[in-house]
Amino acid sequence: MLPNTVESMDKLVAMQVFITTVDCGSQSAAAEKLGLSRPVVSRYLGELEDWAGARLLHRTTRRLSLTDAGTEALSRCRQLLEMAKGIQLSVGEPSGVPRGRLRITASTTLGRSLLTSMIAQFVDLYPGVGVDMLLSDQSVSLVDERIDLAIRITNTLGSNVVARKLAQCRVMLCAAPAYLRRHPAVRHVDELSIHNCLLHSFYGKGTWTFRCDGEELAVPVTGNFSANDAAAIEQAVLCGAGLAMLPAYLALPLIDKGELVALLPECEAMPMDIYAIYATRRNMPVALSKLIEFLERSFKDARLG
Repeated sequence: MLPNTVESMDKLVAMQVFITTVDCGSQSAAAEKLGLSRPVVSRYLGELEDWAGARLLHRTTRRLSLTDAGTEALSRCRQLLEMAKGIQLSVGEPSGVPRGRLRITASTTLGRSLLTSMIAQFVDLYPGVGVDMLLSDQSVSLVDERIDLAIRITNTLGSNVVARKLAQCRVMLCAAPAYLRRHPAVRHVDELSIHNCLLHSFYGKGTWTFRCDGEELAVPVTGNFSANDAAAIEQAVLCGAGLAMLPAYLALPLIDKGELVALLPECEAMPMDIYAIYATRRNMPVALSKLIEFLERSFKDARLG
C-alpha cells in the first residue's frame, strides 16, 4: 500500500501516482486503484509538477490529458520505476529464486499456439512469479506499456533493439486438398503465379522467397486475401481459398491430420527467427532472466520445423 500523506512522499511514489492517473484516465480512478484519497493523489501530482518545473497534465472536470512535458515525463517515469523495480528484485533475491510479476507480449497466434502453455509451465515451476500476457499483432512500446518481455517472430529486427534469439521457425507452403482438386498441381515455384496466394501482411507480402537446389529464388505472388494474423491465413487455407505460407507449428499438425498438404518439399521457404526482446540487459530481474532461459529451452523442444 502506498503512503497516504504527502509528508512521507518520495519521488518514486509520486511517479507511480502520475503513471497510474494517466493509465486510469482520471484522478478518482487512480485513487481507487492505489488505495488513496483523491485529494492525496492531487497533491502528489502537484508535488511532482513542482519538482519537474512544468505542468504535466491538463485537468478539467470531464477529461484529463497530457501536456507535451507530461508526455515526455511519462516515458521517463516508467523507465525510472522499471529501474527501481530491477534494483529491488536484484537486492531482494540473494538466493536467486525468481519472484515478482512480469508483463509480456506476443503475437496473437504465437501466444495461443505455443506461448501460453510454456508460460503456464513456467509459473507452475516458479510459484513466486506472476505473468500478465498481452497478445497483439501490433508492435507495442516496452516502456510505455510497461512490458518486461516481447516475443516476436521476425527477420527484420531493428539495430537498436535489445534481443536474444530463442529459435528459428520453418515456414511451409501448403494448401487444402479441396483447393488442389480444383487447380493445377504445383510442381515448381514459378507456377505460384497462376495460383491464388493468401498473403500475410508481415511475411513476404507480395514476394515469397525460397531456396531450391542451393539457389535462392524470389517469387512474385498475388492473391485476393491478406491478413496480419497467421491464424486468419490458416483458416482461409483450410477453407480452400488458396495457397499459404504457414509457420511449422501451425502447419505440421494439420498436415499430420490430412487437412493440409505440404507443397514443394524440395524447396525451403525463408524461415523466421523467434526473439526475446527486452528493454535493457542491465539489472535484469531474476524472474525475467529465468523466463528467457526457460523459453529458449521450450522453443527448442517445440515443433518448429
